[in-house]
Amino acid sequence: MQWLAGALLVAAKLVGAQDGNTTAPFPNATYPNATSPDPAAEQTSGPAFSPPYYPSIWGSGAGNWSNAYARARAFVSQLTLTEKVNLTTGVGWQGERCVGETGAIPRLGFRALCLQDSPLGVRFTDYNSAFPAGVNVAATFDRGLAYARGQAMGQEHRGKGVDVQLGPVAGPLGRSPEGGRNWEGFSPDPALTGIMMAQTIQGIQDAGVIACAKHYIVNEQEHFRQAPEEAGYGVNISDSLSSNIDDATLHETYLWPFADAVRAGVGSVMCSYNQINNSYGCQNSYTLNRLLKGELDFQGFVLSDWQAQHSGVGSALAGMDMSMPGDVLFDTGTSYWGANLTVAILNGTVPQWRLDDMATRIIAAWYYVGRDQSQVPVNFDSWTLDTFGYQHYVAEQGYGLINEHVDVRAEHTTLVRQIGSASTVLLKNKNGALPLTGKERTTAVFGNDAGGNPYGPNGCPDRRCDNGTLAMAWGSGTANFPYLITPETAIQNEVVSNNGVFQSITDNFATTQIASLASQASVAIVFVNADSGEGFINIDGNVGDRNNLTLWQGGDVLVQNVSALCNNTIVVLHTVGPVLLSNYSENPNITAILWAGLPGEQSGNSIADILYGRVNPGAKLPFTFGAAREDYGTDLLYIPNNGTGAPQVTFSEGNFIDYRAFDKAGITPVYEFGFGLSYTTFSYSNLQVTKLNVGAYMPTTGLTSAAPTLGNIINDTAQYQYPSNFSAVPLYIYPYLNSTDLETAANETDYGSSDSVPAGSQDGSPQPLLAAGGAPGGNPELYDVLYQVRATITNTGSVPGDEVVQLYISLGGPYDPKIVLRNFQRLAIQPSSSATFTADITRRDISNWDTNAQNWAVSSSPKTVYVGSSSRNLPLSATLS
Repeated sequence: MQWLAGALLVAAKLVGAQDGNTTAPFPNATYPNATSPDPAAEQTSGPAFSPPYYPSIWGSGAGNWSNAYARARAFVSQLTLTEKVNLTTGVGWQGERCVGETGAIPRLGFRALCLQDSPLGVRFTDYNSAFPAGVNVAATFDRGLAYARGQAMGQEHRGKGVDVQLGPVAGPLGRSPEGGRNWEGFSPDPALTGIMMAQTIQGIQDAGVIACAKHYIVNEQEHFRQAPEEAGYGVNISDSLSSNIDDATLHETYLWPFADAVRAGVGSVMCSYNQINNSYGCQNSYTLNRLLKGELDFQGFVLSDWQAQHSGVGSALAGMDMSMPGDVLFDTGTSYWGANLTVAILNGTVPQWRLDDMATRIIAAWYYVGRDQSQVPVNFDSWTLDTFGYQHYVAEQGYGLINEHVDVRAEHTTLVRQIGSASTVLLKNKNGALPLTGKERTTAVFGNDAGGNPYGPNGCPDRRCDNGTLAMAWGSGTANFPYLITPETAIQNEVVSNNGVFQSITDNFATTQIASLASQASVAIVFVNADSGEGFINIDGNVGDRNNLTLWQGGDVLVQNVSALCNNTIVVLHTVGPVLLSNYSENPNITAILWAGLPGEQSGNSIADILYGRVNPGAKLPFTFGAAREDYGTDLLYIPNNGTGAPQVTFSEGNFIDYRAFDKAGITPVYEFGFGLSYTTFSYSNLQVTKLNVGAYMPTTGLTSAAPTLGNIINDTAQYQYPSNFSAVPLYIYPYLNSTDLETAANETDYGSSDSVPAGSQDGSPQPLLAAGGAPGGNPELYDVLYQVRATITNTGSVPGDEVVQLYISLGGPYDPKIVLRNFQRLAIQPSSSATFTADITRRDISNWDTNAQNWAVSSSPKTVYVGSSSRNLPLSATLS
């Protein structure tokens, strides 16, 4: 039957982007029926406030960091004051060849540290791979693939001379589906994100490169992240938005994956642009000093996001360790640190032990991942692909060889293709429409998203356009493509190899031609997309964040027009996250739907592998597809709600985001979190839960050691002037003073103000250990295994396939979500065969955050474990005794 035949819709040539959710319940971004039952989440007692916590806890070499710390302290003990400052301060935007570089220590042969984007490859260079995005990795639910991708990315960064790869991402976590950078991370589920973060970090660092967990913390939207950026869009605000969040939600949802990152040994953490409870992320003493360095016992260093530093002394005392890119604003030549940090040490505002701790943390991370064994010279330039140019780009100085065009790809494209197919989620497959045989009489491909960008795959800098197939979204979290295999090319190759007929139309608005071809097709494959990215780029009115959850480029009209005339229409979604799928799931002419996400350079081959059955889809959704925007419960703030002051975004939904919100509201999703079909079928049986004999949870007690002071600093301002006959590079950030008078050298209007020195911030005496701390990742007993779970999974179909078995727990409390994901395993099973699912349940998995005790606790509420194939299909369950 030609469903809706004759009801063709004509798309306008320019599709409006809408103006964001102007119907949202302003001045809040949580819908009224979606608030948490926990009254603390509402934060109705006045303006949100982040309590001060000082001093900044110094690194101890805890966990397996002891050797790195011993070597780092020996190194830092040799440094002069200016050398220590040089190590902690970037030289300025475009001052050197990486997106961020510290100063060097030439006296000891220590090269400047190179920090480079991105979470999916090496940004701004060539002869590198373009890996699938983090959201695709999450969809694989495959720890091994997450590790392999991390290791491959680390190897490529290492080969380019990079010391710190700026990724992976757990902020944004994905509070709201419209969030512009959700795709850089993994999933709105904290357990899934935490596991994938840890695997990625271990892969990167095993390759000899420092990973950077970012953006810490509750950095959940692009709108209002920076006041200067907003001014460029005509919005007048004095400060970045504040993410206002209660203590329990912060711990149970948003801090969770960062705890996994720290436990995995991550070498650096990037603090974020936003404020947390009205205190900036890079000078928030509670989130940096207490939570990250105290409670999680983080041993690495904290670096600022680019232009996220808002003070000098304040950020140093609050726990920031490295200023990036070093200048206050790009290319201004001014810095909160650099010479100002030298001044702060000399006048005693910042104690020497704090600077020593900054430097030690940086050098310890360098030793921890083996940079002393794997470092190669930087061989690329971020600002041009020309072979010759200026080493100091903005100053136009140091002309010479700047790009050696080193090919670091190895055989990584095979892994890219594998992850692309392993992350493709089969959402619908009516009557076994897939896999295709390749011998269909006429195969027709439709959609701008099937073809190439007419400007070339890298024709839009930072991917700042939605031209052609979407294999990567936009912003700093990108990399250049070495090539991009489009779906149009891959499917054409498949059909031609079988001597079939193939035609394609990649203009979404060619209505007449689309109708003609669709009516002739044996199978019509429609490619559609939805894009988003970072807030410094505006595409069609979408300022980083998506304005809506609809398909782009008239995609809905395209799908309707094709499916009206072809009763075997397959829809492929290249989207950054959920989209509204209208009636696609019920439309009988739409026989299959696949979500392929952002699969990277091998996009076309990856989807062809699925379409033609070379790979049996085994991926699961790392988020929920809802029927309406409001079903998610949370939204973004698109309109300032605090006059010209910092916009206020209160997380009054608490822990109830994504599937947890749907469960709480009793809303049936279109496709639930964890859902995904296969070309075979599976059954679940024989759940066994074994309780282990583990001792009671004990709070950590005791004191830290005193803060170590490393080396002696001569308090003589004449020692720290610019060296004689020194030729300074314009706009470059140096640690040297321009006057022997400290107030003159500081050039600060509030010099000498006591307001910049909070109580306790200079105290280097032994400090109490936190009850929830004690080791990297938190109290070690949180990770005690309390239960072991086993179940039998049988492939009841006729072809081999992968099944992602998921373990959820009901914590049982009045403020708890119905269920929360806690573990999973991807199993490859032959037809008519069985495999055993095994998973551990740790103390942390069944604990809640006790705000009074400031520790984790297992409540007396009944606990139930569920095992199944998605968050809404859980056939096995047992009570945890």
